Amino acid sequence: MTHQFDINQGGLPLGKAKKVLIMLHGRGATASGILDLAPHLNVGDYSLLAPQATNQTWYPFSFLVPPQRNQPWLDNALEVVGHTVTLARDAGIAQENIYFLGFSQGACLAAEFMARNAIRYGGGVILSGGLIGDRIYGENYQGDFGQSPIFIGCSDPDGHVPVERVQATTAQFKLHHADVTEKIYPNMGHTIIQDEIELANRLIFK
Repeated sequence: MTHQFDINQGGLPLGKAKKVLIMLHGRGATASGILDLAPHLNVGDYSLLAPQATNQTWYPFSFLVPPQRNQPWLDNALEVVGHTVTLARDAGIAQENIYFLGFSQGACLAAEFMARNAIRYGGGVILSGGLIGDRIYGENYQGDFGQSPIFIGCSDPDGHVPVERVQATTAQFKLHHADVTEKIYPNMGHTIIQDEIELANRLIFK
């Protein structure tokens, strides 16, 4: 079965950039919406790739249900991210110059993709999300991040994302040798704030 891949592009043209940021939007949102975050990030010399989820949703249920309940949508969503990475690699971008940023459902998808395909990336920004499943499926996660920098920010409480899952995600990334900075914000709500942007710029897009 072949899938149509709808990928919005921003920043420098793919052939002109040395770095690529893959941006993953949240449930009910759009690729163009997550691209609106780019002017606030130090990514002026990056190419930006933002895939669009079918019906604006990567998978139908909470990320905390057993993964099989979110199939086949979850596998399709991971395939879309993989295709976006391949697009960057085919344009001559080195793996250590590929970056990820996701918010909410997109953050969960970014975390899941990176954990399943751990190599030395440029870095990752996980905003209000964590690894997918009713528990941590450590057997799905392999590879070595080679100290790739990853920033994870979330609210306590967050109506969608339990802090325990954020902490378990951090632990799993560290197990595979990622350089993780986790920051939990009291009563921030399910949103992105300026402090997270500044930390992402300082730690990841430096």
